[in-house]
Amino acid sequence: MTEGGRPGTDVGGGHIGVSVTIIALIVITSLSDPRWALITAGCFGAWFLVALAVIIFVRGGNGREAVRRAYVATFGWGDYITP
Repeated sequence: MTEGGRPGTDVGGGHIGVSVTIIALIVITSLSDPRWALITAGCFGAWFLVALAVIIFVRGGNGREAVRRAYVATFGWGDYITP
């Protein structure tokens, strides 16, 4: 539950996922051409925007909760890499 007793989206896994993504982008940039890091970051950005659009238009989400849900849809896989 979030403040005010409203149910919310758990973003803990999203934080882990975005951290791993940033580390992977740094490794990609250091080992190869920065163009590949930009392509990878662009793919994650596009996925986030698609998830946000689906949440807003299909599910009727709005405001901060829609952004939270799109964040978790994009980076929530971080829950699966932690013990």
